[in-house]
Amino acid sequence: MTGLKPYFGALTLALAMCIALLPTSSAAVQPDEVLGDPVLEERARELSQDLRCLVCRNENIDESNAELARDLRILVRERLVAGDSNSEVIEFVVDRYGEYVLLRPTTTGANWLLWAAGPLMLLLALAMAGGYMRARGRAAAAEGDADLNDEEQARLNKILDQ
Repeated sequence: MTGLKPYFGALTLALAMCIALLPTSSAAVQPDEVLGDPVLEERARELSQDLRCLVCRNENIDESNAELARDLRILVRERLVAGDSNSEVIEFVVDRYGEYVLLRPTTTGANWLLWAAGPLMLLLALAMAGGYMRARGRAAAAEGDADLNDEEQARLNKILDQ
């Protein structure tokens, strides 16, 4: 035990740092936003997970501390209290703020082009690389067909012998 005393402080510090780095649920929902009905509150939290904070970009409104995210959380809860279904709430928010507010955009309309752009670019790059390699192979084969004349062969042999 006495051999561990010098390391005890460092181990304690390392343990404290590991605990501090553990992911936590850092919901930014304020107590005054929480609905009295637990079922509606659960639906609001579910919907909030799929809506993007327009200030923080890649953070959902449930975790964002931005004022606009708070406004969106309140809006979602107001719509739920008014009796809207989950899809009606999402549709209302999208109509108001645009499809960018969705963390998982739909694949309908013009968005299909965005979804397909990655694989299409990959196929285009592979086709271009294949064409380049094929042309390069043809050029190398054409160069290999040219034989050396006697003078060039003698000169090459002289260089190699040195």
